[in-house]
Parts: sequence; structure tokens; C-alpha cells
Amino acid sequence: MKIGFIGLGNMGGPMAANLAKAGHQVTGFDMADVAIDGVSMVASGAEAAAGAEVVITMLPNGQILRAVADQVIPVMAAGAALVDCSTVDVDSARAVAGQAAEKGLLFVDAPVSGGVGGAAGGTLTFMAGGSAEAFAKADPLFEVMGQKAVHCGEAGAGQSAKICNNMILGVTMVATCEAFALADKLGLDRQKMFDVVSTSSGYSWTMNAYCPAPGVGPQSPADNGYQPGFAAELMLKDLRLSQQAAESADADTPMGQLAQALYAQFVEDEDGQGMDFSAMLPRFEKRSRS
Repeated sequence: MKIGFIGLGNMGGPMAANLAKAGHQVTGFDMADVAIDGVSMVASGAEAAAGAEVVITMLPNGQILRAVADQVIPVMAAGAALVDCSTVDVDSARAVAGQAAEKGLLFVDAPVSGGVGGAAGGTLTFMAGGSAEAFAKADPLFEVMGQKAVHCGEAGAGQSAKICNNMILGVTMVATCEAFALADKLGLDRQKMFDVVSTSSGYSWTMNAYCPAPGVGPQSPADNGYQPGFAAELMLKDLRLSQQAAESADADTPMGQLAQALYAQFVEDEDGQGMDFSAMLPRFEKRSRS
């Protein structure tokens, strides 16, 4: 399949490389000067999209997605698919879907879960929104880049699923870090804490698979000085998207709102920029109740 891939950073680069390795003809564009194994680089997004059966984007935010869509949609052939794997606001996803439909194109919003490791290993999970026809066209590529793809509904449903999932993730990580910091102050051994909670009602992904305490549980960024697997500023971005959506939908999300405020303080006023989102644990260790 002829694929245009726009946005070849830490996530998009490995995803594009996996598609090329699987035998697809991949043409790529990124604002940075990057080289990806098997990918032919060109000078613009429009050039990458011209003649492609599928154009995949992995971009920082909805504003950039809209700008890229303005460039690529006019050069795409009717029946081609635009598959956006960025995490953006629901309104932007739906706006680009409408723009694509007007030109006779298919559109899928397909944000991912699994981080840089999942992108490199081809084990991402895709949360997809769009028509059944659009999903069917993109699904073989999801199978190359990931281990699971869920068709969540019409355009925007993929972004809705992603921001709900990551709101849970952010809230749960804060609670997990708080609990370890409390356990420390109560004199409870961290390994004993993990042994109890990981097999009890406090079980969670943030405890069992991504434990924020160094030396406890499976390997995680905590064991590497909190170098980011998923950066705190990206969690802040996703929590802000969740609260933007909550405001738009008139949904009461007090825990999501509080998690957003805590990550904003951590990233913007403390030392969280460039740290993993699990580095909330050393933050809480240093703080007292007052």
C-alpha cells in the first residue's frame, strides 16, 4: 500500500518504520530533519500525501492537525483515507472528518496507547473513530503498528475514548504516588506495600505495570531516574483535553480537574518538565500536609 506519513517524531518514526518493514511504500514528512529506515523523505506534507492510498498523521495538537489537513486534503484522491493517530481535542477530529468527507475521503481518528516502546515494538492499542468503511481500510495498518484496534464509533469517538482513558490514568497515578508517600511516612516497606496492593482491591495499571517506586514491581521509568516513557507534560496535555471535553459536554469530573491542576503545578511551577508522569512520587515524598 502507498502510505504518506506526516509527523515522524518519537512515536511516528517507529510506526512508519514498522509499516515500511512490512513491505508498504512509505513516504514521510516531518518539520525536523529526520531519517527513518525504509521511509522516503520529502519536503512537504502535501508531497507526502499526493497519490497515497492512506495518509497517517502523528501531530502535537488539534491546531496543527487542522493546518496539516488544509494542506493534504486537497491533494488526496477520492476514496483515500486520512488516519490521524495524534491525541487532539474531539472538536478538531470532527472538524477534519467533515472536511475530509466533503472531498470524498475517508477519515479515522485513531489515537494510540502504548508509548514509545509500543510504537517501536508494534504493540500499540488504537482507539478508532470513523465509519465502518474507513476503519476497514485502516485496520490492516493498525495490525502492523499495534496489537489491538477498537472501533469506538463515529468520528471523534477515538479521541473521546483516549481522553477518558488518560483521565483515569492521570488520576490513578496521582493516587498511587500519594499512597506510596503515605506508606513511607507510616513506616511501611515499599515492597510490602506493593505485594499487598498489587494483589488486593488497590490493584491498578499504575501500580502493577508502571509502579512509580524504584526497585518495586516490573521495570518502569522509576528505575531509570524517571526518564520519560510518558512525559508529565503529555499527561498534562491529555488532562487538559479531558477537561475541555468535560466542559463542552457539561460533565462533572472533579477528580480529573484536580489531577489537571496537580500536573500543571508539577510541570509549570516545579521540576516536572521532562520527567515521567510517575515522578509525582518524589514530588509527594518531599511534601508535608501543610
